[in-house]
Amino acid sequence: MRTLLITGPGGGGRTTVAAATARRAAAAGTRTLLLGADHTDTLGAALGTGTGPVPAEAAGNLTVWRPDAADRFRQDLTAFQTRAANVLDLLGAARLDAEEVTPLPGAQELSFLRALRDAALSERYDLLVVDLPPLPQALPLLALPEELRRYLRRLLPPERQAARALRPVLGRLAGVPMPAQWLYETAARWDTELAAVEAVLTDRQTTVRLVAEPGPAGADAVRTARLGLALRGLRTESLVANRVLPDTVPDTWLAGLLAQQRKTLAEWQAEHDVHCVPHLGRDPHGADDLDALAVPAVNQAPAPVEWPVTDSLAADGVLVWHIPLPGAVREDLDLIRRGDELVVSAGPFRRIVPLPSALRRCTVAGAGLREGELRVRFAPDPGLWPAADR
Repeated sequence: MRTLLITGPGGGGRTTVAAATARRAAAAGTRTLLLGADHTDTLGAALGTGTGPVPAEAAGNLTVWRPDAADRFRQDLTAFQTRAANVLDLLGAARLDAEEVTPLPGAQELSFLRALRDAALSERYDLLVVDLPPLPQALPLLALPEELRRYLRRLLPPERQAARALRPVLGRLAGVPMPAQWLYETAARWDTELAAVEAVLTDRQTTVRLVAEPGPAGADAVRTARLGLALRGLRTESLVANRVLPDTVPDTWLAGLLAQQRKTLAEWQAEHDVHCVPHLGRDPHGADDLDALAVPAVNQAPAPVEWPVTDSLAADGVLVWHIPLPGAVREDLDLIRRGDELVVSAGPFRRIVPLPSALRRCTVAGAGLREGELRVRFAPDPGLWPAADR
C-alpha cells in the first residue's frame, strides 16, 4: 500500500488538501482510506460529512476514519490491569474502571500511530492518505516510534530475557527481587508494536506531502520541516502551495499579498516539486469545492532517501557517510559519537542513529556540510580493522 502523510503549518489548509487528495485518488479508481488525527471533526467539515471512530464510506472507493484515542486508551489500560493483576494485588492497588479513565498526555499520539499502523497493514485499500497534525506536532509524532524503541532497549535490553532462569538465584544473591517476567514480556510487546509503526513510516512507499500558504511564515515552516523530515529519512513527495491568488487582483492590499506570494513561489520552485492550488475565495466545504481545488495526483514512484557510505580508502584513507540535510546551517550542526551510535543535531532537531556496521570499526576523522549534505569521514581503527581491508 502507498502511504501519503500530509502536514503543514497550522492554518495552511492541510486538512482540506488531504481530503481533496483522497477524493481525487478515489475518483481515479484507487481504493483509498483517509485517516484523520484531529480530535475535532475538521476533516468532516471539509468533506461535508461527519467522520468518527468507525470507518465510513464517504464516496465511491473512499473510506474515512478518525480514531477515538480515549476509547483506545481505556482498552489498553484495562488490558494492562489484567496482565499485571498479580502485581497489583500484591501491592493492594485498587483497579480503575473504564468509565473513570481519561487519556494521559501522549496517549492520543500513541493511539493514532497504532491506528496508522493498522490502516497501512490493511489489505482492503491501495492508498492511505493521512491528515497529520500541524508541523510542530507532526514532526515529533513521526519521531516517536524510533525514540521510544531506543528507550525500551536501553532500559530493558532484550538480551536480559535470556537470563530469566537465573533471576531467582540472582535475586537471592543480591537480596532484592529481580524484575518480573511480565515486565520483559510487556516491553517486548511494545517493541514489536512500535517496530511495526516504524516500518510503515520508513517504508519505500511512504512519502510526505507538505502544504503551506506561500509567504514568509510558510517559507520558514517549509524550510524547517524539510530539514526535520530529512534527518528522519522521510521522503518529501511534493510541496502544495495552497490558497494561491490569481495573477491579477484589483485591491491594493491584495496586490501586495500577491507580490509576496509570487516571491515565495519563485524560491520554492527552485528547490521543490511545487503544485499551486488556487484560492477559491472561501473556505472549501463539500465535494464540489474539494474537486475544484485540482490538487496533484499521488506520485506513484517516490524517490527513496539514501544515506550511502562511499569508499575513499584508496584515495584518502577514509569512508564517507553521506547524510542529506537540505536547509541545514553549519553553525547549527553538532555531531557526537557514542559507542556504535552517532548523535546528529541539526537546528531544532536531534536524532541518534546506529552506525552502519563498517563504520563501527572506525573513528570519526571529520565532517563537512556541502550543498545540503553532511559528509562524515571515518578512518579505520587499526586495532579493529583487518590489515587486508586497509
